[in-house]
Amino acid sequence: MHELALPLLVGLVILALAFDFLNGLHDAANSIATVVATRLLRPVQAVLFAAFFNFAAYFLSVIFPELHKVAETIGKGIIDKDLVTPAVVFGALVGAMFWNIVTWLKGIPSSSSHALVGGIVGAGVAHAGFEGIEWTGLNKTVIAIFLSPLLGMMLAMVVMLLSSWALRRATANFAEKTFRRLHLLSSAAYSISHGLNDAQKTMGIITVLLYSTGYLGGEFHIPHWVAFSCYVAIALGTLSGGWKIIETMGGRITKLSHHQGFAASTGGSIMVFTASLLGIPVSTTHTITGSIIGAGVARRASAVRWGVASNVVAAWFITIPASAVVAAAFYGLTRLF
Repeated sequence: MHELALPLLVGLVILALAFDFLNGLHDAANSIATVVATRLLRPVQAVLFAAFFNFAAYFLSVIFPELHKVAETIGKGIIDKDLVTPAVVFGALVGAMFWNIVTWLKGIPSSSSHALVGGIVGAGVAHAGFEGIEWTGLNKTVIAIFLSPLLGMMLAMVVMLLSSWALRRATANFAEKTFRRLHLLSSAAYSISHGLNDAQKTMGIITVLLYSTGYLGGEFHIPHWVAFSCYVAIALGTLSGGWKIIETMGGRITKLSHHQGFAASTGGSIMVFTASLLGIPVSTTHTITGSIIGAGVARRASAVRWGVASNVVAAWFITIPASAVVAAAFYGLTRLF
């Protein structure tokens, strides 16, 4: 157990919630890019829509507490919870926030989730060496980097094919109206899944901080106030937008119809809900990007702007190591004081 004055603890909790806010700001594009690109909702309406359903995930987690497995993975499944210190938490958060800000300013849809994972690994290894890593949790997270966009792409293609077959005899006008409604419902589902999976990353980091400093009072568990505050923070971040990334996600990778928007959001939400049930901190950014590509490929491969897509993929590979290096550096700075 590490002693930490209450004002410093409060400061670190606020820093964690600031990361959660930035996560919502950075990842707002995940759940609203398709409805903005297809003009289903105006940008302001879309942001309000996404923020509302991001927070609605809180009520889902109250009904099904087992959906908080992702928070447990982040809190004790990446680095041994008994080796975590306040300095490790500080380094992890700053490393993740630094990378989020860089990619946000550049309009690159990188993963806030994997930035935090990289931050935890970088600061944790700087503190305790590689023996502090919980390889089972880290391995399943790293595997999800590659599987989530691929599975999202395949699911979106399957939804495209099945829905095309189901409405094969419908008139063009009827099909368009149907897919508009389905697109809105699927976007709501993806916003809920996004809030559910992403808010838990900050829950995990706050909880392990409380555990390491003795403020948790017992076994590792997610306090109710931590969960509520994290859902509020990510919803407020989503309200702030993230327009550069929305442009990349919604329009530059491929042009979307309502049919494709429905397929992408449906495939993505299935993938993210499944990951939450399994306790995997999957990247909602990776997943929806793969789903958008899958919806585009289902129309024709040339519909996808592969140059833009390849730049997005390149950001995936450098997110964890880049944020890990920054986190280790900031952890090192805490040793100087």
